Amino acid sequence: MTDADFARIRQLIYQRAGIVLAEHKREMVYSRLAKRLRHHGLIRFSDYLARLERQPEAKEWEAFTNALTTNLTAFFREAHHFPLLADHVRGRRGPVRVWSAAASTGEEPYSIAMALTEALGSRGGEAEVVATDIDTEALEKARVGVYSMEQIHKLDEGRIKRFFQRGRGRHEGLARVRPELKAMVAFEPLNLLAPSWPVKGPFDAIFCRNVMIYFDKETQARILERFAPLLKPDGLLFAGHSENFSYTTDAFRLRGQTVYVRQPRC
Repeated sequence: MTDADFARIRQLIYQRAGIVLAEHKREMVYSRLAKRLRHHGLIRFSDYLARLERQPEAKEWEAFTNALTTNLTAFFREAHHFPLLADHVRGRRGPVRVWSAAASTGEEPYSIAMALTEALGSRGGEAEVVATDIDTEALEKARVGVYSMEQIHKLDEGRIKRFFQRGRGRHEGLARVRPELKAMVAFEPLNLLAPSWPVKGPFDAIFCRNVMIYFDKETQARILERFAPLLKPDGLLFAGHSENFSYTTDAFRLRGQTVYVRQPRC
C-alpha cells in the first residue's frame, strides 16, 4: 500500500461515510483491506481502489465501509446514561421512542430496550427502539441477537434471566435475546452522511455515542442540526465520553455529563 493508496482510501471513506482516518491508522487500514484484495484475487491496492471508483454503485462499497468501521460496544456501556433515560421517560403518556444511531452489533439498542422495559413497567412492550448503523455486517449480528455469556456476564442475574435465554447443548455458552425484547427493536442500515434518513421522529432520546469522534467539526455540526428536529421539544441527546458538542452547534445545550437537551429555537 503506497502513500498515494492510503491518501486515496482516506479520501474515499471521508466522502462515503464522513470518517476521518488519522495517519496512525495506516496499519489497521492495510490489515483490514488486504482481506478484500485477497477476496478479489488482487495484489495492488491501486487496482482495488480503481475498481471501486469505476463502479460507484457496486456492492463492494459496503464491504469497504464495513472493513473501515470500528465496532467497540458493550451492554450498558457508559452506564450513567441509562438511569437518566429511565427518569426521562418514566410516567410519560403516549408512545416512547428512542433512536440508537450507531447500533453496531446490538448491545446498545438492546440495553436501551431493557432500560425502557424496566422504567415503563406494563407499558414497556409498547416502546420502540430504532437501531441504525452504517455497518451492515454488524447489524446482521444485532438482528440475530445471540451473544456469548462473556458478553453478558457483567449484567446482573435478574436482567439475564428476564431478558435472555441461555443456550443448552451445542449452544452452551451462548445467550439469545428474548423475543419480547427483540420485538421492541427495529434495525435498519443508515449512513449519517446520506442526504435522507429512513427514520422519522419524534424521538424522546437519541443515542449517538462515540461516533462523532470520527467526523470533523463541520460534519458534526451538520448531523447535530439534523438530529434536533427529530427530537421532542424536551428530547435528550446522549453523546460518548470523549465527545463535546457545546461549541459545535446551538441546537443543543449541555444538561449533564455527555447528555444534551434540545434547545428551543426562537
